[in-house]
Amino acid sequence: LRPAPGRGRAEGRAPREGPGFPRLSPRPAQSTVCEKIMELLGQNEVEQRQRKVLILSQDSFYKVLTAEQQAKALKGQYNFDHPDAFDNDLMHSTLKNIVEGKTVEVPTYDFVTHSRLAETTVVYPADVVLFEGILVFYNQDIRDMFHLRLFVDTDSDVRLSRRVLRDMKRGRDLEQILTQYTTFVKPAFEEFCLPTKKYADVIIPRGVDNMVAINLIVQHIQDILNGDICKWQRGALNGHGRSYKRPFPEQAESGVLAAGKRSHLESSSRPH
Repeated sequence: LRPAPGRGRAEGRAPREGPGFPRLSPRPAQSTVCEKIMELLGQNEVEQRQRKVLILSQDSFYKVLTAEQQAKALKGQYNFDHPDAFDNDLMHSTLKNIVEGKTVEVPTYDFVTHSRLAETTVVYPADVVLFEGILVFYNQDIRDMFHLRLFVDTDSDVRLSRRVLRDMKRGRDLEQILTQYTTFVKPAFEEFCLPTKKYADVIIPRGVDNMVAINLIVQHIQDILNGDICKWQRGALNGHGRSYKRPFPEQAESGVLAAGKRSHLESSSRPH
């Protein structure tokens, strides 16, 4: 729902930027899209307890590794892009509690040591939850919780560039990053992430650079916050409404963004 304290929002940029040169950030495309949505809604400046829109990352739910797995991870030989790398039970129960309006504690993951820290992040109830991650649509129980599913589609070269920037900031050498990418990341994207694109209600090509698509999502969230969409959702969930599905043509990455409205706004709703 919210980034853990201390995890910055800085957007790293490529030296060249402008027409033909997309902005590059060390953060994944779905993360920057979520942050842009928060910014446009004015929620990033709101005190955490008072926010109506929150971000929660799937990355917080990596499993606790065994000593053997952690040794592999430190050598770049553990597959963090496989569905089994995530604690889906904890993820599901945390989302369920959030939907029920409960305050929850979300794990904090250290990506340098590849370990779950003892400290947790307290997340307070909100009206809209943006749940982002590479495989948030893979598990059906979790996928079925979302009211609106967004697939952020970005060019493969941009994905790789972002990963290199991010992992080098985490102290890893370039050879290890590229080996891990070709061995685990790219194959896992093609096998597990890309196929989940079919579950998306909206596809956003070019990530945070696609302001037309982002503004449409922002307007949709504003409608939820204003209560303008509640009547429509009752009909849609009962099978009488028109589905909200507007694909944006083009293809590329597979960062996943999911937005959901908390159930206290619509008693018959689930977070999609």
